[in-house]
Amino acid sequence: MTVVTGGDVAAKVVAWQEQHGRNHLPWQQMRDPYRVWLSEIMLQQTQVATVLDYYARFLARFPDVAALAAADQDAVMGLWSGLGYYSRARNLHKCARAVVEQHGGAFPQTAELLMTLPGIGRSTAGAIAAFCFSERTAILDANVRRVLTRLLAFGNDLAVSRNENLLWDRATELLPSTDLTLTMPRYTQGLMDLGATICTPKAPRCDRCPLADTCSAFAQRNPEKYPVKTRKLIRRAESWWLLVLLSADTRVWLERRPPSGIWAGMHCVPVFPGRQQLDEFLAPLAAGVADVRTWELPASLHILTHRDLHLHAVVASGDLAVTNGAEGAWFGEAQWSGIGLPAPIRKLLYDTRQQGLL
Repeated sequence: MTVVTGGDVAAKVVAWQEQHGRNHLPWQQMRDPYRVWLSEIMLQQTQVATVLDYYARFLARFPDVAALAAADQDAVMGLWSGLGYYSRARNLHKCARAVVEQHGGAFPQTAELLMTLPGIGRSTAGAIAAFCFSERTAILDANVRRVLTRLLAFGNDLAVSRNENLLWDRATELLPSTDLTLTMPRYTQGLMDLGATICTPKAPRCDRCPLADTCSAFAQRNPEKYPVKTRKLIRRAESWWLLVLLSADTRVWLERRPPSGIWAGMHCVPVFPGRQQLDEFLAPLAAGVADVRTWELPASLHILTHRDLHLHAVVASGDLAVTNGAEGAWFGEAQWSGIGLPAPIRKLLYDTRQQGLL
């Protein structure tokens, strides 16, 4: 493995970030741990362009950690709807409450303590500690992992935990060691920026990289070989049948999803594995009701990280024999438009309304 001098790498990254890095994003160049934490959670597996609007709306509604902690979970999930990976929102709310209840409303100032909070892993903790408190601690998000494995020609399989730990050790060795108040935030942001704009997964722009003369993968002329990770996501397709139950006064029936799995804990229309199960559920609700009408809507595809969901929706409208209870409740548009709904369910309800069915 190529030996790389930490001080040299850190100095180059800091100088490059100051001149060429991203400095315009609303969560950059600040030491407010609430805002940095919020951005780090939102940016997990989500593009910056998508996050910008959500970030602004969250701050407008919840300007500080106390406001978020005091919020109802449905309000938090409602604002998050469409951003995906909904466990992030649930943990965001839990974390805010933990900061208020366990730490007096102030985020801990070390990565070690930050990692004890819900939803904050090692890399996110490192980012908050480096940006806000200038702690000399590493991060390894996807962009930084790519930069460092190429810089070091680190060919160990990162699907193996001991190799991941070894890369953490190398990342720590490369950290700045002087003037940390200035260099830690700038260096951390610089690695992120390099991965996002220069050291991209495909066709990296090595001619513009400040580390090109130090980079082992560039010297080998094979940067796209790194990082190495053999474990792949196993994707599979599923067909879900969705039942949109509409009352005579155009309210919609929504239920809570189970506490784990896809769309865990969110409101949703009833879901079935097939049309037969949907019809069997609907039959007793419509029995003896003269004015029940049903429509099957065109199927749609919703792509998740590990699933392709083929969604089939059936709308049933009328004076259905369903009453509010533990399983679910009737919601008018003023209610369902502001609660936590998965993006395809929210779209389904708006599409149903536009077709004059809701």
